[in-house]
Amino acid sequence: MINVGLLAIVMGLVALAYAGYLSLRILKVSAGSPRMQEIANAIREGAMAYMKRQYKTIAYFAVGIAVLLGLLFNWVVAGGFLLGAVLSGVSGFIGMSISVRANVRTAETAKKGLKEALDVAFKGGSVTGMAVVGLALLAISIFYSIYKDPAMLVGLGFGASLISLFARVGGGIYTKAADVGADLVGKVEAGIPEDDPRNPATIADNVGDNVGDCAGMGADLYETYVVTLLAAMLLALIPSVSGTYKFAVEYPLLLGCVAIVGSIIGMWFVRLGKSKNIMAALYKGLIAAGVVSAVGFYFVTRYTGNSMRLFFATLVGLLITLLINVITEYYTSTKYKPVQKIAEASVTGAGTNLISGLAFGMQSTIVPVLVICAGIVAAYALAGVYGVAIAAVAMLSLTGMIIALDSYGPITDNAGGIAEMSELDKKVRETTDALDAVGNTTKAVTKGYAIGSAALASLALFVAFTEEIGHFLEQPITFLLTSPAVVIGLFIGAMLPFFFSSLCMTAVGSSAHKIVVEVRRQFKEIKGLMEGKAKPEYGKCVDIVTKAALRNMIMPAVIAIAAPLLVGFLLGLQALGGLLMGVILSGLLMALFMSNTGAAWDNAKKYIESGKYGGKGSDAHKAAVVGDTVGDPFKDTAGPALNALIKVINTFALVFAPLFVAYGLKSLF
Repeated sequence: MINVGLLAIVMGLVALAYAGYLSLRILKVSAGSPRMQEIANAIREGAMAYMKRQYKTIAYFAVGIAVLLGLLFNWVVAGGFLLGAVLSGVSGFIGMSISVRANVRTAETAKKGLKEALDVAFKGGSVTGMAVVGLALLAISIFYSIYKDPAMLVGLGFGASLISLFARVGGGIYTKAADVGADLVGKVEAGIPEDDPRNPATIADNVGDNVGDCAGMGADLYETYVVTLLAAMLLALIPSVSGTYKFAVEYPLLLGCVAIVGSIIGMWFVRLGKSKNIMAALYKGLIAAGVVSAVGFYFVTRYTGNSMRLFFATLVGLLITLLINVITEYYTSTKYKPVQKIAEASVTGAGTNLISGLAFGMQSTIVPVLVICAGIVAAYALAGVYGVAIAAVAMLSLTGMIIALDSYGPITDNAGGIAEMSELDKKVRETTDALDAVGNTTKAVTKGYAIGSAALASLALFVAFTEEIGHFLEQPITFLLTSPAVVIGLFIGAMLPFFFSSLCMTAVGSSAHKIVVEVRRQFKEIKGLMEGKAKPEYGKCVDIVTKAALRNMIMPAVIAIAAPLLVGFLLGLQALGGLLMGVILSGLLMALFMSNTGAAWDNAKKYIESGKYGGKGSDAHKAAVVGDTVGDPFKDTAGPALNALIKVINTFALVFAPLFVAYGLKSLF
């Protein structure tokens, strides 16, 4: 058989090379007028400044934890932790740095038409997608090639998880504090358009789109990719798995190699047809990537001499991805009933808008959970717990395309802002608005994908944790609901996502309050600002949200580490197992609810702005702005960060399993 580790390293480099090629293509496009470049440079400088300060803050924690891991376990685990942390940060940084260059070029090409603007925006997103999967596969394959033992990869997974949590929480607080503050004073009080250059918070708002969605989602899915491959490779060590399937440890790596080819081919299928349907063009690429990957999975299964049951498990994962995307689009797109009903409810005020949005958000959790349950049943029936892990790996095979769809959103959002602030022709803004409206849906769809894949990855990590505990105890361990310790752990685990979300929401609210005060001050004190004769102090708002995000991202990360640590040592292994199950279940539902509700409120506002129910400035529009403001921290701060929370807690428990066995409470009762 070929050297799988070496092949995976090569394919990781291929993905990075393709990302580099796309970057060069983007940079060759004109960046527009001096005024456009001035605005784009302000956005880029703000994003870079935030990222540098964020990573400097995170570095202190990362080095401290690495030293602790080295002392408690070994320096291989510590080195893996640092590598995972560094590459997680790099993946987010690459995504953000290309998006702040593609935004102005998208605005410039929007002068030519929708097709040209879509091409630049999607290529910008594709750079992030290919960089993330390339770095993730490279990290896993290098470590595996050196040590040939998946157990040596747990530090790598923990490093990736912890940094993604910081990136998600910090970026989410930044983007939504700026967005909410800008909207409350700009749209609601002053009655000026979104991205109006007179609004002092507009640069901070556009910076936030990049550090929240591009950098945050990049780090999030990099981590999901790493821990999913890790979980599948660890489960392959179980005697019943390794005795049944050939090359069980290498099989997930081969799937990752195939998926890179599928993603690259799929990206070339994103072309705008005669119908000018942007979403259809994007889905065409996603479906093409899935079909190519599925064909590749078949040949990989045949090549390794494994049962076709494994191949069918990969198809289950691809089907879950497709269904979750379709379901999420139904609940968040302006084309379908839920968003239209929320917009209709806005006619009678903000109260009915909020009630309708919450109702549809709760409803939106039902079908995705049933799909995930059906997928688990099918994958388990085909190949046991290893089949569930393989289904999760197959879901992650589309990561390159999914991140491209997600990063496309903030690029087009920024393009619209640059067009507005540069006072470009109205037709340019119409083109960027059309792209941005779809971008809101793609961001929601990709969050649904990230949540679903996180649930399956966490389930596989939980099984790996039970196997690890059983190995050290030299006997199987079970978690029964008849055990009071397990029930206590379940309650604590189910509570954590609520506590975590409250911290994120509070941080956005308090930070947005400071932005509101600052924007009001500038409107009041800077003479000629509202008339467009004076320039706002954009840097003041950027500085406020930067400091707030860095200060408030610490406590949620502490919770993710402290909770399993305290429960594992003070309440015992049974309670810890219950905690892991509770946080997966509660976190999954909370994440789906918050992400979908926020996206639906956002698009209900945009549906009204398209001319429905009185259009911009109407009472319905004002009510919808309130719903969108409430939904902002739902969909871009707390909701997405829950993905990272459930994976960090499960990965942490896996890393510290030997210590919990050796020093934790043996039995609570």
